[in-house]
Amino acid sequence: MASPLNDPKLEALLDRLHCESDAQIEETDAYYARREKEGTLDEKCSFDDAMHRFFSDKMVALDREKGEFCYQLCRSLRAARVVEAGTSFGVSTLYLAAAVRDNRVENGVVIGTEHEPKKVEIARANFEEAGLSEFIELREGDLCQTLRDVGGPVDFMLVDIWDVALPALERVSPSLRQGAVVVCDNTTVDIAEYSDYFEFVNDPRNRFRTMTLPFAGGFEFSVRI
Repeated sequence: MASPLNDPKLEALLDRLHCESDAQIEETDAYYARREKEGTLDEKCSFDDAMHRFFSDKMVALDREKGEFCYQLCRSLRAARVVEAGTSFGVSTLYLAAAVRDNRVENGVVIGTEHEPKKVEIARANFEEAGLSEFIELREGDLCQTLRDVGGPVDFMLVDIWDVALPALERVSPSLRQGAVVVCDNTTVDIAEYSDYFEFVNDPRNRFRTMTLPFAGGFEFSVRI
């Protein structure tokens, strides 16, 4: 299937980054298996210091088909302001920024947030290589602080950070316009991890309609109503 991006330079970069991310899957799976055998994981696989150290150089990139799906969603919404929680090396950010660029909207921006300084450095280099830096505002630090003010109405949000998925959505929720879309990755890998997130998007007071899309690992699709 042809990519909808129609940008050979960007597609070549994404091919390389996806290959690098895929190469880390076996190591990541082995790490979780070892932690589970040791009994050092809680039921929500919450991040401790050891887990933060392990993932400090891991891409954990959004799957290609999910990235292209996000691109098409942002195009259909004519998204001008996009928020991403969990930028890592910036793979998913590239899909989002390409959509904002292709929408040709005034002051279009993708606001990303990443806690690891080394990942921020690598992500910015990837943005520069793709020629998309002008469409991306990457904020470094704790997302509870970096997402306090997103600067205006948000059209689309990608949540790709399981340990603090709910805090990320809670920070941005007041800025979501009616009809805005929020997608959250890997929500069926371990339902317990996302129990509080599901409770939030299913609470009528928070004004969402939500459903789980059948991508690998689950992909929660929620619309602000």
